[in-house]
Amino acid sequence: MENNTSLQQQLLDAGVHFGHLKKKWNPKMLPYIFAEKKGIHIIDLNKTVECLQETAAAMKQIARSGKKILFVGTKKQAKDIVNESARRVNMPFVTERWLGGMLTNFNTVRKSVKKMQSIEKMLGDGSFDSITKKERLTLSRDRDKMDKVLGGISQLGRVPAALFIVDIGHEHIALAEAKRLGISTFGVVDTNCDPNKVDFAIPANDDATKSIAIIVNYLTAAIAEGLAERQAAKEEDNDESSDDDNTKRAARLEAEAQAEGGRGGRGRGPGGPGGPGAGGPGGPRRRSTGGPGGGGQRGGRR
Repeated sequence: MENNTSLQQQLLDAGVHFGHLKKKWNPKMLPYIFAEKKGIHIIDLNKTVECLQETAAAMKQIARSGKKILFVGTKKQAKDIVNESARRVNMPFVTERWLGGMLTNFNTVRKSVKKMQSIEKMLGDGSFDSITKKERLTLSRDRDKMDKVLGGISQLGRVPAALFIVDIGHEHIALAEAKRLGISTFGVVDTNCDPNKVDFAIPANDDATKSIAIIVNYLTAAIAEGLAERQAAKEEDNDESSDDDNTKRAARLEAEAQAEGGRGGRGRGPGGPGGPGAGGPGGPRRRSTGGPGGGGQRGGRR
């Protein structure tokens, strides 16, 4: 309870509770509105805390399963925050411009990403030293232009498992593509948007930098916790598999030792190598006596 109170106080200090003007509101946000003050709607922070914790738990579970969450925030207030937070947890992000078809036409976008990566590689290893300076400059500009838009998804090999959107009204194209592909959506929703358009809505001020920062940082911490749990589970599985390998190795060595001991016991028995009555090493030697007719040495001297 104290943690909720502390979080609620932090949200209050960041101005998360400030909504839009009453004339711009969306009636579907009514359950999340606490009151109206001077023509501005005030968001109920109790609902915000509840939705924020629910969203954090869902995002943590996705991160723990090893799937990717695409961060989308192209507003001026959200660009730097989303960029920094996504990099911190190694998640893809879009902060410049949402290209139409970035999800629905993902294969074509991947071709552009591969082209950008090939240009970077060639510029780095000196493969373009033989071309003219103007051509090299043109390629560098193309690379920079593509990196600005596609740099955040360069490591995204397939369609992400979920989208986290700051201001679902501003990022309506991204939201529509995610809905078309059945991708889970998380979004910061202000009083002028429809919260039913996203699977997990967080009622909050999506125009203030402090408000965006506290929400994104809270969710990023949950993702980092999920990634840490995934890493710990991997290490535990590796330790268990190592213990199993050691146990199997010890059992195999023991079986080999027992088999070796059985072979040694059979060799020391009567009639075996070195046993009594054998002519092999370790047995009593018998002197050869000549056979009838002086076939031996002694018989030949007679």
